[in-house]
Amino acid sequence: MRNWTERTGVYDDICYLRQAHLFQRFGLGGFDTNITRDDDQYFATLAREIGYQAWNDPAHMPCHTQIGEKQVLQYPPGTGLALSIFPAGFQRVPLYGVANFIIFIGALFAIWSAPSRRWTAISGIVGVAALYFMVNPSKASSSIAPTMIVCVMVGYLTSILANVPRPSRQITVTVLIGLILGLAVSFRLANLFLSAGYFLVLLAMAVRSRKQSDILQLFSFGTAYLLGLVPTLVANAINAGSVLATTYSSFDARPPDFSLSVAREYLVDMQGPLIILTAAWSIWAFSSAARKTAAFIVVANIAINLAFFLTHPIFTPYYLMPLAMLSIWTLLFSLLNDSSEAAPLPGQSAFARVQSK
Repeated sequence: MRNWTERTGVYDDICYLRQAHLFQRFGLGGFDTNITRDDDQYFATLAREIGYQAWNDPAHMPCHTQIGEKQVLQYPPGTGLALSIFPAGFQRVPLYGVANFIIFIGALFAIWSAPSRRWTAISGIVGVAALYFMVNPSKASSSIAPTMIVCVMVGYLTSILANVPRPSRQITVTVLIGLILGLAVSFRLANLFLSAGYFLVLLAMAVRSRKQSDILQLFSFGTAYLLGLVPTLVANAINAGSVLATTYSSFDARPPDFSLSVAREYLVDMQGPLIILTAAWSIWAFSSAARKTAAFIVVANIAINLAFFLTHPIFTPYYLMPLAMLSIWTLLFSLLNDSSEAAPLPGQSAFARVQSK
């Protein structure tokens, strides 16, 4: 990664860099992405450097949508905001470096928490795979780097949610999960669907039990999630004229239309077998785990996300990676944390040691 450059020749990356440039130049005013603000020719220069022929025509800039009289970036603001933390000219590599470091720490924590050699090996395999996926296919879009951080964090928090018996701790963890998943939407709009399984399972628990604690848990998750959506909603209001309006073009916002060609592309791509493996693991978790909440969340997430992406007209080699990695981290941490897998002291898992204090 140290040999990567800021200029990948991909429209997405230069558009995220323009977003970062706006935040560095205008602060919070960077939420306004109208192309008229490119008066310093920053984005025009990037477009020219990758060989974009209409680089000097603001009306035909890539990744921009015509909304009224404005030409605005179609992406939510999170990825550009993350890139803006780093100095101009050296943003892509450190963003991926930070993401890799956090994933590496997550993998080491899973290995340290493993109650047996088998789970040590499984944790190591997941960690190596997650780091590999940061290069292929995650390098295809800068939005995937911060999304992968979300996956490992939420996967760990979900394991606590599924295994902590005390309602007060459950509410705290639920709020954190809702807030992080809401913020994840600002990295890429499709991350909206990563929360689907959580909403569905928490709603089912509240309706089934009608306990005050379960209802409060659902309400807390929804409130925190809405709070996490604030950056995206603000960007929509400024650029599209309404918090509920999208800045994406009509092609991206087309209604669902199942296509065998799109489904076939996912199936023959690495993402297809990875999702199948993850689904099989979640089914196995139902039969082996003492607590099945995490497995329910994963299955619901897989079903709802596949329903969206297999009816979406566009295929990319990374669209399903956030779903796959969130599911895998959730299953791994949950099974490590599950009471049926915990060994007695002094060899019990780190999760069990923490909970016993």
